[in-house]
Amino acid sequence: AIDSMLSARDLESALATVAAHLRPGGLALIVPEAVAETFAPGTSTGGTDGDDGRAIRYLEWTHDLEPGATSYAVDYVFVLREGDAPARVEHERHEIGLFPIAAWERLLSRCGLDRLELPVDDPFSAEHVTLLARRR
Repeated sequence: AIDSMLSARDLESALATVAAHLRPGGLALIVPEAVAETFAPGTSTGGTDGDDGRAIRYLEWTHDLEPGATSYAVDYVFVLREGDAPARVEHERHEIGLFPIAAWERLLSRCGLDRLELPVDDPFSAEHVTLLARRR
């Protein structure tokens, strides 16, 4: 849900809520879909067939940034099949907030959270920027 924050004000409000739910010393793990430094447009696809006759295929299409943008669009297309019924198509478009790491750190700090370093060998951080924060 953190990716739904489209402005710095909204992001700060969400981070303040995170901080309010932590005891001093409590930890929060925040994993944005992308940060400005690592954003890249592209597509991914996949799907699976269930043993019950249901199946899904999907396309995730991340669009390039508009100049000066602080968010980007992602289209999700799902093709769903249930038994012998004809396949149906569902589409959703999401707008995702995009902030530089410095903005994340500044807003975390303003909310009383300190960013901690994760181990370099953390396998998840190879794919995503992972923000670990501790409440002061």
